[in-house]
Amino acid sequence: MFKSIKTSIVALILVSTAIIAHAQKKVAEGTLVFAVTANGTTTEVKTKFNGNLTKIEIENGPALVNIISNTADKTGLLLIDVPVAQKQFAVKVSKAETEAQEALMPKYSDYKATGEKQTIAGFNAEKYTYKDDKGGAHELWATKDVDIAAITSGGLFKGLGALPVKYSALINGVNSDLVLKSLSEAKVGAINTEVPAGYEVVTMEDLKAMQGGGE
Repeated sequence: MFKSIKTSIVALILVSTAIIAHAQKKVAEGTLVFAVTANGTTTEVKTKFNGNLTKIEIENGPALVNIISNTADKTGLLLIDVPVAQKQFAVKVSKAETEAQEALMPKYSDYKATGEKQTIAGFNAEKYTYKDDKGGAHELWATKDVDIAAITSGGLFKGLGALPVKYSALINGVNSDLVLKSLSEAKVGAINTEVPAGYEVVTMEDLKAMQGGGE
């Protein structure tokens, strides 16, 4: 039932909720929409944010997946709703689990602006080059037009000093291309970190077992 729900989604969330460094216009509440392409399939990933809390909404096969993260204390909540099976599961993500995922991610540095520019999702973006901890060379597009308070603390591109709007990332061994589609400043309201009524609380190990040990 859950083989299409890859645990790489969790890694993706941990990446995308902590990628933004300091920029100019501060936005405390709203919604980011990224197009994420992996294994030839493009998925629209919507991230709502308010204060230190983010909520990412994904349609993944038969399941509706919501990932709620507190970027201040690195805890989170993964909610999986499978309507066709009438099943609802909740996984509490601890600070230790978040840090374990972060430890597996590559470390990037040596960011250099190239001067090449284009408009992406309505923002002024510039191409940057950078290196990974194994000496590999990469490039991304980023903007300094906005600063999102919910996700300004370090993350995958710590030290960049801009919001990545078009880039690639290796997530649990899967190459993924991410492109920002839009940013809405419309109010999203409070983001609840409590397990909703009707959800069965399981561990991440339980979830992997349901997936047949999927990654």
